[in-house]
Amino acid sequence: MNTRIRSHSAASPAPSLDRRSFLKTSAFAATAFGLFARERLWAQALPLPPAPPPPARPAPAANGSGFVPLRRGAGVFNGRGGTIGWFVSEEALAVIDTQFPDTAAACLKGLPDREGRGLDVVVNTHHHGDHTSGNPVFKPVAKTIVAHENVPALQRAAAARAQPPTLDRQVYADTLFAETWSAALGTETVRARHHGPAHTGGDIIVVLENANVVHMGDLVFNRLYPVIDRPGGASIRGWISVLENAAKAYPSDAIYIFGHANPAFGVTGTRDDLAPMRDYLSALLAHVERQIAAGASREEICALENLPGFRDWHQPAPNRLQGNLGVAYDELTAAG
Repeated sequence: MNTRIRSHSAASPAPSLDRRSFLKTSAFAATAFGLFARERLWAQALPLPPAPPPPARPAPAANGSGFVPLRRGAGVFNGRGGTIGWFVSEEALAVIDTQFPDTAAACLKGLPDREGRGLDVVVNTHHHGDHTSGNPVFKPVAKTIVAHENVPALQRAAAARAQPPTLDRQVYADTLFAETWSAALGTETVRARHHGPAHTGGDIIVVLENANVVHMGDLVFNRLYPVIDRPGGASIRGWISVLENAAKAYPSDAIYIFGHANPAFGVTGTRDDLAPMRDYLSALLAHVERQIAAGASREEICALENLPGFRDWHQPAPNRLQGNLGVAYDELTAAG
C-alpha cells in the first residue's frame, strides 16, 4: 500500500530550445495536464496535513471474550460482522450495532458490569445484516433502537432480496431521525448524525462525547476494499464528501471505531485513518474515469485484481475490488 503524497521536481530545461522542440514540449505538457486534471479533482485533501501511512498495527487485545475496553466506560466487541461499540456506566448502558444473533447473545451476556440491567439505547449505524441481525436479541431488553430514517425501508428491501428472504427475522429501529439525534446517558451524551449517502443511503456516525469515542460504522473499512451498496443508496462521490466533513466535525484526539478492518491495522484508530479511506475512493473513481475515457468496457475495467497504490487492501476471498470497480463505472456512467 502506498498512500503517500509524493512531490516530483520538474526536470531542468535544456540550455536552449528551437521552435520545434518548444512546440513538442508544450503539447506534451498540455496532454499530461488533461490526463491528470480530473484525477486531481477527486483527490481534494482532507483538512489535515497529509501524513505517511502509519505502520501496520494489530487490533487492541481483547480480554478473552471479545471485549476490548477503550476508555471512560466505552469499548468494542469483536464478534462476527460489523464492530459493536458499547458504553457502560452506573447510570446507563448502550450498544452501537448488533452483528448476528449468536454474537449479539454473547455480547449481551458478557457486557461488562451489566449485571442483568436493561439497555438504554441500541443504535444501528446502517441497515446491513451484519449490523442489524442481532436486533432481535437486544430488543427485549432495550428501551429503544435508533437509526436513520432510511434504515427500516432499506433493511426491509435487503431482506426481501435475500435468498431465501429473511423478512421474518427482521427487527427494525423504532426511533428514527433525519439528520441528528442525541440522548443523555447519565454523565455521558451520545450523539448521532447522518452526513448524506455514502456506504449506503442511511449511514450515521455515532459519538460518545465524554468518552471522546467516534463510531464510524462502515464509513471506514480500515485498509480494506469496502462494500459499496449501490442498491442500498450508496454514492462514492458522497462517501468522499462525508469523510471530508467528518474530518472537520470530529475531534483529532478521539478514538475512532471502524466497522471492518485489515487485521494488520485493526478496528480502532485515529482521525488520520479517515484519509486513506478517502484516498482509496478518490483513486477508484479516477482510475475508472480514465479507463472509460480510453474506451474500456465495464467487463475490462472490472477485471483488475488490485488497484495500484493499494496493495495492502486486497483480501483474496472475496476480492471486493471488482465490485467496487463496477459500482464506480455505474455511478460515472449513470444518466442524469
